[in-house]
Amino acid sequence: MTSSSPSRPRPFGRTLCAMVTPFTATGALDAEAAGAHAAALVAGGCDGLVLSGTTGESPTTSDAEKAALVRAVREAVGPEVSLVAGIGTADTRHTLELAAQAEQAGADGLLVVTPYYSRPPQAAVEAHFLRVAESAGLPLMLYDIPGRTGTRIEPETMLRLAEHPRVVAVKDCSYDLLGATKVIAGTALAYYSGCEELNLPLYAVGGAGYVSTVANVAPGPLRAVLDAFDAGDTAGAARLNGLLAPLTELMMASGLPGTVTAKCLLDAGPVREPLQPAGRETADGLRGAYERLLAAS
Repeated sequence: MTSSSPSRPRPFGRTLCAMVTPFTATGALDAEAAGAHAAALVAGGCDGLVLSGTTGESPTTSDAEKAALVRAVREAVGPEVSLVAGIGTADTRHTLELAAQAEQAGADGLLVVTPYYSRPPQAAVEAHFLRVAESAGLPLMLYDIPGRTGTRIEPETMLRLAEHPRVVAVKDCSYDLLGATKVIAGTALAYYSGCEELNLPLYAVGGAGYVSTVANVAPGPLRAVLDAFDAGDTAGAARLNGLLAPLTELMMASGLPGTVTAKCLLDAGPVREPLQPAGRETADGLRGAYERLLAAS
């Protein structure tokens, strides 16, 4: 689903949720719950869904579960909603296998994270993404999250990768607004904010929208910020963005992964080890912030 605005490339829409992966009480993939959650997110204002990313617990789900998740969500939301499947691993060969699997399962695009742990130099990072782009039949969203991978996709590398026709988007968790602005100005890449506190600033300099963990629980309030900005109400956008800040801080900057805090609010089943569920005090704080946001929105 793409935006009607011609000024910003939005190959996967504007408001995307980095969706949690629901599990049953015994820890198995809950495909039925995943489909129901996906449908609710779309009804709540999400243009597209990103599956098996960081929030989707991709490091601890199997290849078969990743494919089953895409199929279940596709069945639930139909063909019009953009589905981007996380396929990134530390192994180029494995990443290529997951790319082919995601395409067969019904994904529209591929979220490809920088190879982690081995910390490859920029030439190797570039070669990795180009191998995926050449092998895959779907467009790529590059995932720049150096805080987790240990390796940045440097702006100069991004500028070169943008020349490949299947490299169409970026999920930006670099916290480098200057670098992102440089790439946005110099390419046709669709830049999606992956950090909620930068959704509005990145959008204001030409970003495409966001891929949000907080959207799992507040898709409407997040979308309202961009709606206000698009309507020319920048003061209103800033006000709405400010209303989201307390929940965003608790969910994303409290020392717990967003997966844990989102599942706590959603009651979407357990997290997989090594993650642990939120404690009672944290859960109470999250619910309080969430209720205050709903009351103010």
